[in-house]
Amino acid sequence: MTTHSSDPPKAPTPPSRRGATADLPPEAIDTPDLDPAASAADEDDDGRLPELAEESLEAVGEGPLAIGHAAIENAVRLAPTSPGVYRMLNAAHDVLYVGKAKNVKKRLSSYARANAPLPARILRMIAATVTVEIVSTTTETEALLLEANLIKQLKPRFNVQLRDDKSFPYILITGDHWAPQILKHRGAQSRPGRYFGPFASAGAVNRTITALQRAFLIRSCTDSFFESRTRPCLLHQIRRCAGPCTQEIDFPGYTELVREATDFLSGRSQAVKALLASEMEKASSELEFETAAVYRDRLAALSAISSQQGINPRTVEEADVFAIHQEGGYSCVEVFFFRTGQNWGNRAYFPRAEKTFTQEEVLSAFLSQFYDDKPPPKLILLSHEIEEAELLAEALCVKAGHKVEVSCPKRGEKKDLVTHALTNAREALGRKLADTATQSRLLEAMTTTLGLPQVPKRIEVYDNSHIQGTNAVGAMIVAGPDGFMKNQYRKFNIRSEGLTPGDDYAMMKEVLQRRFKRLVSPSEKDVARAAKEDDVPQWPDLVIIDGGRGQLNAVREIFTELGVTNVALMSVAKGPDRDAGRETLFIPEREAIKLEPRDPVLYFIQRLRDEAHRFVIGSHRKLRKKDIREAGLQEIPGIGPSRKRALLHHFGTLKEIERASIADLGKVPGVSAESARKIFEYFHSNAS
Repeated sequence: MTTHSSDPPKAPTPPSRRGATADLPPEAIDTPDLDPAASAADEDDDGRLPELAEESLEAVGEGPLAIGHAAIENAVRLAPTSPGVYRMLNAAHDVLYVGKAKNVKKRLSSYARANAPLPARILRMIAATVTVEIVSTTTETEALLLEANLIKQLKPRFNVQLRDDKSFPYILITGDHWAPQILKHRGAQSRPGRYFGPFASAGAVNRTITALQRAFLIRSCTDSFFESRTRPCLLHQIRRCAGPCTQEIDFPGYTELVREATDFLSGRSQAVKALLASEMEKASSELEFETAAVYRDRLAALSAISSQQGINPRTVEEADVFAIHQEGGYSCVEVFFFRTGQNWGNRAYFPRAEKTFTQEEVLSAFLSQFYDDKPPPKLILLSHEIEEAELLAEALCVKAGHKVEVSCPKRGEKKDLVTHALTNAREALGRKLADTATQSRLLEAMTTTLGLPQVPKRIEVYDNSHIQGTNAVGAMIVAGPDGFMKNQYRKFNIRSEGLTPGDDYAMMKEVLQRRFKRLVSPSEKDVARAAKEDDVPQWPDLVIIDGGRGQLNAVREIFTELGVTNVALMSVAKGPDRDAGRETLFIPEREAIKLEPRDPVLYFIQRLRDEAHRFVIGSHRKLRKKDIREAGLQEIPGIGPSRKRALLHHFGTLKEIERASIADLGKVPGVSAESARKIFEYFHSNAS
């Protein structure tokens, strides 16, 4: 590739019971079936609606149209007649638009004509442009792939943008152990084994894995937990694992279970069901009723998977179905995933696009960005015809290494699948618009009730959690016109030395200082992160604290020290006996407010506070669990961080280390015979 740049013209100046979980693998208690290599969180996307684009010219800081035309004419003189990608930049060097063309010179010339009948959106873009940068490519296909990559990376103001995007989860049956494990996997598919997916959500994967465990009894525990077992865990007792760790099933028998599970996920579900049904009949005829009951339960688990999947196509083996619906200036793209003839879920996206974009334009731009980091299937079905369908198919074929067909079906089962997706897109956008309207009404009512200067676009709620000062953690949750913004949540591990255990004021002071110092004096890293946050204001309009007048005054002092102004403050004190509905609201320089128990504004504030409490408690529990897990090793002389990690990696849990013999401890890499003796004596001397 070669890069060109035009010089700009001069512009004018719940706690679990111990007995029930003691013999469960750790991952079955907290994050079931999660691959340790997974790189993304399991929370489903919140699907925020994008802010509608401003129509005024001030929104992007445009100058006279003549300045933009001059900049583009200057670029035309240097532009190649070959395929490439061009970027339009404003005076602040922000990328306004990324486009591709088969003939870059010809495409830019269409923008340079002063009297050309162009849409208002294009005229606003031209007026803001002072520089054009060009990257030449070998083919138009390469230009399409590069354009999609740059749009996702740079988030230009005038492009359609895919938002809230993250990797999809897969089911992995591992291939690097004699007893394969079934688990959920995200990220790079580098671990040996069979991958099945993508699934639309983590919840769909979890439900499927749970049903598959009941149907095929495949283990979900980690290899270290598996190797350390001396008796079956509780999953075996509740018939969700065949117990290969303690030879409750032999190698050929377990291998057959894995083969059946692989066949089912590969689309041969009817054959697997027929086999299980025949085995059940055979056991029943031989009066082996307990064995027949096992096969009956396995068949029921497979039927549960099928019932959860909903519509399953008869003639479509592998396809992604895209349908778009527009309403109220917003767009919703619904995506259904079909693999091995099974429906593996759907997800709604709300891409950011100006109201002047047609459904076909939004869908075309969405598709190229969607597959930028995902493997495409063999068939892509669309609800609307797009101009660049053949070019997109060619680009995806190059990317995937196999033929990819992009079509807009007119009849038959494929048309039915698209119609079903279109119905879901229409309903999803309707629900989101209704939710947004309700949220907007609540924000307006809260503004009136609390006497806020403006309707808040960003509300930050803070809370702390600790047990007698240990594992102290603070948390911030964020809400706005579209509900909770979970990708904006933050947790703060309390670091202050000399902090009095349990001093809530000091903990809150540390959290707020760390948060607002980054806003008052942002680093380059903070600025770069803020630039990537799509349509999300960084400064809050309202800060809510869990506490009374004392906490509120402490926060005011912190804000005064930092020079923070124009941020409304409120604290929420719990009612007598912590009764919900009897909270007291404190606002600076005002009398305390008590709302009626059934007031919608009070319900809304309770939701905000409870969400902050849920998030901080979850963060605290993770810290506490890690601390408890390692505490028993920290007091053993000669056992440092490296040996501690090696022991936990080998045995999986502290309880298994405690049960291990000196010989077993000595097998751990880095643990000498003397260290093994010390560890053994530490646990057994304490036990006596």
